[in-house]
Amino acid sequence: MSIKAILVDDERLAREGLKELLKEFSDIEVVGEASNADEAIELVDQLKPQLMFLDIEMPEKSGFDLLEELIETPYVIFTTAYNEFAIKAFEVNAMDYLLKPVQSSRLREAISRVKKEITEISQGFSKSRLTLSDQVFIRDGEKCWFVKLSDVRLIESAGNYAKIHFDKYQPLIHKTLNALDERLNPQHFFRANRQQIINTAFIDRIEPFFNSGFLIYMKDGSKVEVSRRQAVKFKDLMAL
Repeated sequence: MSIKAILVDDERLAREGLKELLKEFSDIEVVGEASNADEAIELVDQLKPQLMFLDIEMPEKSGFDLLEELIETPYVIFTTAYNEFAIKAFEVNAMDYLLKPVQSSRLREAISRVKKEITEISQGFSKSRLTLSDQVFIRDGEKCWFVKLSDVRLIESAGNYAKIHFDKYQPLIHKTLNALDERLNPQHFFRANRQQIINTAFIDRIEPFFNSGFLIYMKDGSKVEVSRRQAVKFKDLMAL
């Protein structure tokens, strides 16, 4: 299994040093480098890497700013000289947090964690995409539901969990939004932004919004923002 990775760091020497350490891992293929957030966004769009080694403190936009602009996010291993960002790093689902200078033993641990996650996801989601008529089993604590996907109006990210909105319920399941997005039929479920997937059957109306995006009004009265980049995909999906 080969894992495509990109390096994002404004310091060239830091990128070179990390590339040297990564030579130990024959299954990690460094396919691109970026010195700032905007370059990294282009690389993610073009190369679809599975893994991103990401610095936090960069000019203009930080590593956290970069993650907020991405819709489909690779697995992230932060590489930084500052330990005060560790808690926030794990709030955005980072796989690991490595302090510079990066130690080989810690890098090995981080990559092992990524490989384990990729293996579990591929084994658990190797089935075909689900249809609206499919029913899914949901358990949240002591409560259980058997829910038809056509009744699910919204799915929201909650860290390593996803909140499933149907009827009057909002249970949490231990799946990431990216993993669920891989199983859902894009003809019916649209990734509106980094945090939300909507069932298009529950759309009431749509209005133009900030920076060429959309504001979607759902039938239950909630509002969902669609970024400019996702608005283009939405128009392609819904056009005749």
